[in-house]
Amino acid sequence: MDIMSHDSRRGRKGFAKVKNVGPKLIPFAISSCLYFMLWLPISNPSWFSALVKCLPTLCLAFFILAHSWGVGKTHPHSKKFVLGLLSSALGDVFLTWGDQGFFNHGVLAFGIGHVFYITALGLRPLRPGIALLLLLLGIGLYGAIYPCLDTGSLYALGGYSAVLTLMSWRALAQARCSGYQRSWGALSAAAGAVVFIFSDFVLAVDRFCLPLPHARFTIMSTYYLAQMLIALSVLDDPDHDSLWKTH
Repeated sequence: MDIMSHDSRRGRKGFAKVKNVGPKLIPFAISSCLYFMLWLPISNPSWFSALVKCLPTLCLAFFILAHSWGVGKTHPHSKKFVLGLLSSALGDVFLTWGDQGFFNHGVLAFGIGHVFYITALGLRPLRPGIALLLLLLGIGLYGAIYPCLDTGSLYALGGYSAVLTLMSWRALAQARCSGYQRSWGALSAAAGAVVFIFSDFVLAVDRFCLPLPHARFTIMSTYYLAQMLIALSVLDDPDHDSLWKTH
């Protein structure tokens, strides 16, 4: 079978999938726009502001469930992605009251969410080279904010950085990029992991080191984008791996 022809058909199939699931992403798009339109002050947290903040993430969890129901089959690890999104939504709630002493609670909730993503992404292929590069990147980013951290956040962010690095390694390791092994969903998850690293680093710098211009907009827009890209990874055919191996 001609590989380029196979890739072309796979590209068209991937585009068709995105086009078909577009309507299911409308709640996420509306709730994201609602967050930025309302732009509720973070200095006066409330349950309403917490709901507005976590609603896009909850909509992505619903998107995964709706997609599974719509196609009549479930991605093998969709439940783990849903649990990861729900943990992230809980983290959003805690971070709404981050200045009232719940910041580390939010960090823990997001860390648990990344653990669910790790279990969904799996541990094969290993690709130790990617692990080493991300380890060096993680150490560098954590080292950049280390002098700014207080005692209470020192270990919490250190542990979170390790889990985020591990999740990013598994996402990038899954992003196969040759021949029949190319996976649109895996590439989407990998892009989401990279955006997640950027978003969290901006948050850490802005909170602990120095105020950044338009930080809140940058953090939240990239955060929602990262979660959407990770959620879109369930568009892959559940039997993808077995299919390409048979050709």
